[in-house]
Amino acid sequence: MDENTKVTDHEYGADDIQVLEGLEAVRKRPGMYIGSTGPSGLHHLVYEIVDNAIDEALAGYCTEIDVKILPGDIIEVSDNGRGIPTGIHPKEGISAATVVYTILHAGGKFGGGGYKVSGGLHGVGASVVNALSEWLELEVYDGKEIHYQKFERGHYDEQMKVIGKTDRTGTKVRFKPDGTIFHETVFSYETLLDRMREQAFLNGGLLINLTDTRDENNVQGESLRYEGGIISYVEWLQKMRGAEVLHPDVIYLTGVQDDITVEAAFQYNTDFNSEAFRSFANNIHTIDGGTHETGFKNALNKVVNDFVKAYQEQQAAQKKPKKTTKKKDNEDEKKEFVRISGEAIREAINAVISVKLPECEFEGQTKGKLGNPEVQPVVYKIVSDQLTYYFEEHPETANIIVTKAINSQAARDAAKKAMEAKRKSAADGAGLPGKLADCYEKDTARTEIYIVEGDSAGGSAKQGRNSAFQAILPLWGKMLNVEKSRADKVYNNDKLSPVVKALGTGIGEDFDISKLRYGRIVVMADADVDGAHIRTLLLTFFFRFMRPLIEEGHVYLAQPPLFKVSRGKQVRYAFSDEERDAYISELSGEKDAKVDVQRYKGLGEMDPDQLWETTMDPERRTMIRVSMEDAAKADMIFSILMGDKVEPRREFIETNARFVENLDI
Repeated sequence: MDENTKVTDHEYGADDIQVLEGLEAVRKRPGMYIGSTGPSGLHHLVYEIVDNAIDEALAGYCTEIDVKILPGDIIEVSDNGRGIPTGIHPKEGISAATVVYTILHAGGKFGGGGYKVSGGLHGVGASVVNALSEWLELEVYDGKEIHYQKFERGHYDEQMKVIGKTDRTGTKVRFKPDGTIFHETVFSYETLLDRMREQAFLNGGLLINLTDTRDENNVQGESLRYEGGIISYVEWLQKMRGAEVLHPDVIYLTGVQDDITVEAAFQYNTDFNSEAFRSFANNIHTIDGGTHETGFKNALNKVVNDFVKAYQEQQAAQKKPKKTTKKKDNEDEKKEFVRISGEAIREAINAVISVKLPECEFEGQTKGKLGNPEVQPVVYKIVSDQLTYYFEEHPETANIIVTKAINSQAARDAAKKAMEAKRKSAADGAGLPGKLADCYEKDTARTEIYIVEGDSAGGSAKQGRNSAFQAILPLWGKMLNVEKSRADKVYNNDKLSPVVKALGTGIGEDFDISKLRYGRIVVMADADVDGAHIRTLLLTFFFRFMRPLIEEGHVYLAQPPLFKVSRGKQVRYAFSDEERDAYISELSGEKDAKVDVQRYKGLGEMDPDQLWETTMDPERRTMIRVSMEDAAKADMIFSILMGDKVEPRREFIETNARFVENLDI
């Protein structure tokens, strides 16, 4: 036999080709349909059913939706729409409602169906939820009779049947997610509340009730209805963010062209390091943006720059001497008229963009990005025309926004000059921070840098590290809160510039992740309140000025131990009070021998060997990878926690404190 011939246990033929029929494909590859089998995928099941009810509202037939979390983490969604058709489907020979819940790509949302506008254009939502549920019960009210059917993991034994009389119309779905599919099947009330509130804003006047009855002693619930639609949404976002608004009224723009309805609402605030966009297509949150968001941004850039130019022309005319040469006029004109960048124009904006169209093209079933190319020019025209008219009718607001844009550009230009000066200084000198203990390895797939709080801890880390692939950068002194500082202050900060130099990527508009010198960036701070503050300040800096580091998974938090538990030569390191108590019990034994417990107040208390063994050794350490599922939500949380306003921060902490574990005060 030739040495290159491969030997297998059997022949590879037609019999080896699998065909997954019905809903088998969904259960085999659930991630293709709901993104993941973690918490986001679990909650996605609820969104799919609610989206069907929202589509009834868009069609003008539904005014109220009830969402309940029942004991046992069972979900119930009911609406007062028309109800799914229950008649016999001419092709399938079963109830049309059964077809919707058992056959992929079946529904009333394709061309010529029952909906002009819908988010669920793939026709897989209801059937996917059914396939991934341990059981699902469907009730349809047609104004005369109640139709009922039960499914188990997508299958059914009985056809849809009539179980009673009614004078109401609508649909009720009750389901329990399949524990063999999902990592856990516990729903978050807060996560569902965020989504339901979002839908209530996007559908002004629609009532959405959310109730959590899992704990009979602590039933939670909220009724959500916002007559102002996305105007109310922007006002709510501004209130939650806590920043002062720059102009009193939310700017609202709307129009219809080529069967595409466009709504945009925005308002500027004083939170100058933020840019918050929330975009939607047929009520689906497009977290990755798309053509509608691009059209809005381009229109905003054009209109603001048009007014900036007019403002600069006016300023130049007032400054220009009476007698001058034509050549000098041209020089002044070139000097005065500066185009404002899109980033500067969008600084401190809070905006919501919503489009509705007959046929959405989303990237993937989870609908993260709108791809319809025809949407961009429509949004651009409607927004640019109406915003121009709005500015002409509201010159005071226009002046505020134009002045803010000019000041923002000036700050960015100053920051850029500061960065260029630092770059030149680095080129003339060594280029890397003096306190950086670099590693020898150059392959970023292996390298990691520990950003360590304090010189003493940095000394231990330098001695304990593996210098082949681990670099150490100690930080000292009070770090800048970038949430309260303009870009030029950040670029010139002596505490942050060593981090920028060491990473090599630049920051802000000059950020280039291809120049990153280390594959892992590990923040290592004391396991106390001060250490948590240092970590938060650094994460705020990365989020605001080097966001791709977080988005692409390069940022980690080291987890140093809280306690050293020892008896003679037996040593255990505990990372929680519970682990400490377990080690005390283990080492004391039946005779209750004396056990020494040392509480580490800082990294500097550990010698190099201990720091390596507990926190830096890849074989034994524990680290938390910093991720970001929703940039808009993360943006708001950073603004609340690190901004100037005390009241929103207090409200956030009071609301979320009960979810925090291992609080060290």
